[in-house]
Amino acid sequence: MLLIELMDSLLDTLDRDPAFRSFHLDGQTIIIDDYLQVRPQAHERLERHIRDGRIVIGPWYILQDEFLTSSEANVRNLLIGHQDAAPHGVISKLGYFPDSFGNMGQAPQLLKQADIETAVFGRGVKPTGFNNMVSDVESYESPYSEMFWESPDGSQVLGILFANWYSNGNEVPALPEAAKPYWDKKLADAAKYASTPELLFMNGCDHQPVQTDLTEALATARQLFPDVEFVHSTFDEYIAAVREKLQPEKLVTVEGELRSQRTDGWGTLVNTASARVYLKQLNAAGQTLLEKGAEPLAALARLAVGKPYPHDQLTYAWKTLMQNHPHDSICGCSVDEVHREMVSRFDKSRHTAEYIIDESLGALAGAIDTSGFAAYGEQAYPFAVFNTTGWTRSLTVTIELETDKLYFRERPSIAAATAELEALPLERERYALIDAAGREVYAAVEDLGVHFGYDLPKDQFRQPYMARRIRLSFEAASLPALGYRAYAWVKHADGAAATGAETAGAEHSLLRTHARGMKNRHVAVEIADNGSLTLTDQRTGRVYTDLLVYENCGDLGNEYVFKQPNGEQPLTTREVEAQVRLIEDEPHRAVFEIVHEWQVPASADASFEEEKRRIVPFTKRQAERTTETVPLRIVTTVALDRDGAGLQVSSRFDNQARDHRLRALFPSGIRAAQHAADSIFEVARRDTVPAPEWINPSNAQHQQCFVSVSDEQHGLTIAGKGLHEYEVLQDEQGTIAVTLLRAVSELGDWGVFPTPEAQCLGEQYAEFAIYPHAGDVVSSEAYAQAYQFQAPTFTVQTSVHSGSLQPEHRFLDWSGPSLALSAVKLSRTHEDLILRWYNLDRSASELTFAPGFAAGEAYRSDILERRREPIAGWDAGATDASAAGHVSDAASNEDAVNAETANTDAAVAASADSDARPSIRQTVGRAEIVTYALTLSDAR
Repeated sequence: MLLIELMDSLLDTLDRDPAFRSFHLDGQTIIIDDYLQVRPQAHERLERHIRDGRIVIGPWYILQDEFLTSSEANVRNLLIGHQDAAPHGVISKLGYFPDSFGNMGQAPQLLKQADIETAVFGRGVKPTGFNNMVSDVESYESPYSEMFWESPDGSQVLGILFANWYSNGNEVPALPEAAKPYWDKKLADAAKYASTPELLFMNGCDHQPVQTDLTEALATARQLFPDVEFVHSTFDEYIAAVREKLQPEKLVTVEGELRSQRTDGWGTLVNTASARVYLKQLNAAGQTLLEKGAEPLAALARLAVGKPYPHDQLTYAWKTLMQNHPHDSICGCSVDEVHREMVSRFDKSRHTAEYIIDESLGALAGAIDTSGFAAYGEQAYPFAVFNTTGWTRSLTVTIELETDKLYFRERPSIAAATAELEALPLERERYALIDAAGREVYAAVEDLGVHFGYDLPKDQFRQPYMARRIRLSFEAASLPALGYRAYAWVKHADGAAATGAETAGAEHSLLRTHARGMKNRHVAVEIADNGSLTLTDQRTGRVYTDLLVYENCGDLGNEYVFKQPNGEQPLTTREVEAQVRLIEDEPHRAVFEIVHEWQVPASADASFEEEKRRIVPFTKRQAERTTETVPLRIVTTVALDRDGAGLQVSSRFDNQARDHRLRALFPSGIRAAQHAADSIFEVARRDTVPAPEWINPSNAQHQQCFVSVSDEQHGLTIAGKGLHEYEVLQDEQGTIAVTLLRAVSELGDWGVFPTPEAQCLGEQYAEFAIYPHAGDVVSSEAYAQAYQFQAPTFTVQTSVHSGSLQPEHRFLDWSGPSLALSAVKLSRTHEDLILRWYNLDRSASELTFAPGFAAGEAYRSDILERRREPIAGWDAGATDASAAGHVSDAASNEDAVNAETANTDAAVAASADSDARPSIRQTVGRAEIVTYALTLSDAR
């Protein structure tokens, strides 16, 4: 409502005062949507001032936290901001980061790809901390407010720091007696850091209404300071003036991430990465569903069967998700009401993504030729498993199948249908799981009984039914990258028992278990009495001990900053005996459950409430933790797949304690000056020991998907889902500490704002994975495992039918060391297929890719999905990679197996044959982000 008042005031001021030159709408376009939702009648006025250049919009949709939103989310933010601004005819080409809690290192490269040559920012290279107080220091990374900012790939933009903060021209006095001392100080402060005579003053801030008498205030300033030219300007005009006077040789170049590392460490606000962890987990799940589910599956459905790509629905899902991405939102540092609404938005976005996924899977499954399974009789239940990552995967897949169903209309009552279905025997010994080539696959089977279900046909009323369900768990070995494989749960046509799949699977499994451990060809793990893990890398022989110890300590900070009580020694589970039991032991997967029954302090002591009420700065709080304890029961599962390169871990606990932090500790045994952390389109290399200026006892930092410590021979990588805060401890063991929960009671910053829901009471969970490897995380390709850990597979049940798609297929073949496939989607402008990779290494790599579908032309593109230069040597001739025949409905069982095997082999051969269809071979520079646009043929 205050925004509506501000916008009303702004429009009135612009109409009334032609000298009020411009208003920068905070670098966003979402404000337009928010305002017009309440004031639709103001559209024409708003549009006029935007077109006249007096209200400046974009280039972002929202002002995001760069480190807590994914790489592709940062791109969608810029893309949708441009799309929203386009109808208005103008858009700001300014990289606007006024109050980001640190800036991503690849920002200059992203901005350059969007034709943006200048970035302005408030944090990252100068101390800015509590209540946005800017320290007056003589030196920092740059001697001037102007500098060059360079990405790891070498892309460079002009960077301008709000050295006196982005409200340094706020509330300009109109009366001479107040204006004289105001400008004496302000001009001196700005000149202290500026490298040119062009001084920037920002008139506005958070919670600040429009200054409607600014014209009068500037007139007063001109009278008082006749030698100074005061201009009510725009960023474009200001930057043009700065560039004209700039002396490049005087400026320094700052490289990569801007994270305020040359400060005392209290003002980085990095601990927002662990405030309200549940929000980060919901966000990570939502981003993954869109990036690795809805977008690629909708693209494949368009490629395979011509299903229209749901641009509008995806834009809605992304916008709804990104409405949670402003830094005070996704950072979890607002009042409770803000974050309750975020959960609703996450739900809306997720349900939209799930709908798109279901629709796309249905279209694809309907086109997959499953007729080969007809040889097994009527009781064959086909399904397909889709792998939307860029890598071939071998992993455990779980699917629920409906084997028998009765619609309500088919029986006199629901009870009758239920009784009939319950009477059916499962007869699991007479069934088997068959893959696309007719090979038998071991599966664990669970009878789930009879459940309600329903169809929502496109052409008739809802169709409720009761159905018998089973759950299958099996290994999908070598699942094609960006592809799928069909399977079927079948009853043998002759009624004979299955062909010994269970026995054969057990005998040939490479997975072994014993009472306190398990191993496969990659890793072996032993579980100690206290629940900690000893992990052996079977490939290198390296042993990692004391992994997965939990640590608990007090937190006297707030949603922005962690503060441990003075002199407190953290509690750990090292001396807590754990209950350990093997809960799953299948040839394809083994799972141990570890239970800690732990007692931790219930909260901070009574003095803490008084300190908060009096706004005692968190660095000076003297409270301690109470002696009263509450139970903290942690149930941990540790899983190992038959061909898994690491351990998958899930921790669940009922948090009843307040004012504390919970972390998981992973000693690497490696002392390294630097470590690696997954960041936005890069693996960032960061110093383990902070700069000398750093006095904060904590050195927590951001990660996207993983953090890794390594030397030349060995490394340990910890991947997480929505766990964005870590610290590499300065101990003898190179311990990686990952924050699972931080429970606090106030917003913090500039006042008293209680946030009881930030204590995160109740059921909590965390998911992470442990990967040992040789060398570093990039050269060992452990990064690929960590990225795959984020992404689920997608399954869909179908029927026995013929179709245009093979039972197994991959839609894209590609290779490239140190590269990651980041996006598979369609562009709105041209309906081109957009493919994006990025290079995680600091040296060049070679990318080769060939489509497994009909493609026309190929272009280099960018993050705005524009067609750039055509790819030289691209030949759009033979594009049909699905030339292999299909199994006829009348084929015998043996013929079906042989034919399907031949089809699979033919498909693989066609995929690997670069002469059979067009391919691209390109050099990807160090840390480069590359995007390609492929036009699509209507021939599928």
